[in-house]
Amino acid sequence: MTTDDVVVDVSLDWVLACDVQRRFMQGRRARTSDSVDYSARCRQVRALGGDCYEFMPLANERLALVVGDASGRGVAAALMIASVQSSLRTAALFTGEDLAALLKIVNLQAYASSLADRYATVFYGVFDRATRTLRYVNAGHTPPIVLRRDGSIDTLETGGAPVGMFPDSSYEEGVAQLDPSDVVISYTDGVIEAENQSGTEWGVQGLFNAAAARARQGDETAEQLVRSIFNSMDDFTQGCQTDDATLAILRVL
Repeated sequence: MTTDDVVVDVSLDWVLACDVQRRFMQGRRARTSDSVDYSARCRQVRALGGDCYEFMPLANERLALVVGDASGRGVAAALMIASVQSSLRTAALFTGEDLAALLKIVNLQAYASSLADRYATVFYGVFDRATRTLRYVNAGHTPPIVLRRDGSIDTLETGGAPVGMFPDSSYEEGVAQLDPSDVVISYTDGVIEAENQSGTEWGVQGLFNAAAARARQGDETAEQLVRSIFNSMDDFTQGCQTDDATLAILRVL
């Protein structure tokens, strides 16, 4: 038998890769404390995808929120977002309070290790339970929405370019003061770009309308809010999904 005749069975490797990616995102999918309630969901088109989310408890009563989206789809996107997610975890151990420096390190690593024209958008925020402040850097990601208890909205846009796009990107940190009943909604473009049968996108307005309608009830948990937003999106698209869709919600108590 020549090398051309060898058939390689990669089915087990594929299963293991899918399991690793699920473990990256399922460890802390929903949790409630006395100051914050949070939950998330990632629904992929294929078994492996380029979206990610994570909630990471940090020292001094802080909670990190990560939502990311790698360019492309399938295995290549999954490998890149896993690398970015791992870099974020490691950099968070050494950069202390400097979120801009953290993203700069992650960007350098992503640029050095990824193929040409590959990049990832990332939103990285740190919520301080004591002060109810959210410090964040938005690296080219779709801006998260802050739905205020009075019905007004803010968007979290401060940051810089997607990671892996340029080797010398610099980042700026933003700060949002949150109050009880405020809701932070982070998402990937697969949510707002979901289309109905006529080709019309659900859009930021569709997301806002679905979130506001449920949040006004007051007793909706973050997990219930994630579920109801996905249900509203599916009603709009009649269950047709063409891109990975990720939603992460943090509700201040």
